[in-house]
Amino acid sequence: MGAGCMRQSLAMTFSRDALRIADLTAEADRIAKRLRELVTVNHRRRGLVVGISGGIDSALCTALAVRAFGPEKVHGIFLPERVSSSESLTFGKLLAERFGIQTTTEDLAPALEALGCYKRQDDAIRTVFPDYGDGWKSKIVIPSILEGDRLNISRVTVERPDGTQESKALPLSAYLLLVAATNFKQRLRTTLEYFHADRLNYAVCGTPNRLEYDQGFFVKGGDGLADVKPIAHLYKTQVYAMAEALGVPEEICRRSPTTDTFSLPQGQDEFYYALPYGEMDLCLWAHNHQVPAAEVAPVLGITEAQVERVFKDIEAKRRATLPLHLTSLLIDPVPEIVK
Repeated sequence: MGAGCMRQSLAMTFSRDALRIADLTAEADRIAKRLRELVTVNHRRRGLVVGISGGIDSALCTALAVRAFGPEKVHGIFLPERVSSSESLTFGKLLAERFGIQTTTEDLAPALEALGCYKRQDDAIRTVFPDYGDGWKSKIVIPSILEGDRLNISRVTVERPDGTQESKALPLSAYLLLVAATNFKQRLRTTLEYFHADRLNYAVCGTPNRLEYDQGFFVKGGDGLADVKPIAHLYKTQVYAMAEALGVPEEICRRSPTTDTFSLPQGQDEFYYALPYGEMDLCLWAHNHQVPAAEVAPVLGITEAQVERVFKDIEAKRRATLPLHLTSLLIDPVPEIVK
């Protein structure tokens, strides 16, 4: 965390106030100052490109980028594709207008079609739903951890054209195919962000919050790739609070986090996390500060055993996603070039 702005006394009784930042404006100013240093000194670039999703994380990154460089040196990129929510583009444009930045829209659908993204996704789903095709919708879900120690077996939920829904477990090979095909979307978005960054002599701004960064909820070479990640130390709850303080439009501040990746609406908790973000933030903070599950449970309104399961899931995700944080590995060390 930065400069003691978010330190909490461990002697205090655990509560939802554990994540409160005492001075949101001061923390935003600190981030903006450091952002200027990292971009201009380390990366030797003159501004920032931000991929704008219409969600809270990219909204706060946009606000911080403008705070650091001014609107004339921040460029927003809208990156819709076939199954993107129409709200994403609407809210993204609202954000750009609020902060006065220039933007570019890049429709990913033709490129994703050419890469076989959609066909490969459909092929994976047809391993359990052979009739899957035009007019159907889908999403990936995981079982609730609150109901017992879960096996991390993903299921695909489909909605037929008549509106009926059904879920089935995906074989491992089909799951890997579906995820690999879906990851095209994140990697293509990043490719286009770097294209615009190169033409403007800007750096690319990554948008993961602390929960996503810690738990590996990103695609390596996709949304996990960026030159700077200004909110990776902020819990999602803190992101919402700071966004509101910096004037992010109310419509975005009220919007629930979604993956905006599959054709069926999908919350991040049903796809990846054990709990909704507010409760996950508190569990992650408590786990990081060695707060016993018995103190966490009454605050969240769940049992001590359920909190322990969330703690175990946090550690399991850290182990499983550690390779996502690794940079390229060398056989032998190469002396650092210092200029």
